[in-house]
Amino acid sequence: MILDTIRRKFVRLTPEEWVRQHFVRYLINEGGYPPGLIGIEVMFRFNNMKKRADILVHNRSGEPVMIVECKSPDINISDFYEDKVYDQIGGYNLGLKLPFAIVTNGIVNYAFRFDPERNQYVHLLEIPVYKDLIAGNDD
Repeated sequence: MILDTIRRKFVRLTPEEWVRQHFVRYLINEGGYPPGLIGIEVMFRFNNMKKRADILVHNRSGEPVMIVECKSPDINISDFYEDKVYDQIGGYNLGLKLPFAIVTNGIVNYAFRFDPERNQYVHLLEIPVYKDLIAGNDD
């Protein structure tokens, strides 16, 4: 078990949970993300089905601006075109329409920004810090 300080409860420390906890710490400590604007295992509806976002980041107005999909470290997320992970996060974001998405297995991270003009995600070279994430998107 590990204490999840965002959800304020002990949770089972699975490999995916290890990735989730470390990535949240990274966002807070390195990216300046406010802990109060990070949601973990957030439920939402998509096509009348309940789905769960591993990590959902909100702007200061409470609107979600970034989704993060966490996978176990033993999942290879490097093969962009064949991995179901990208279909999963892309499918989730069809309903959410968030400007940013990240896929991580705790070893490799891929960050994307949605380009509405091209109607597709553009690969970013780095994970945006919070102030850059909300620049122009926060009311």
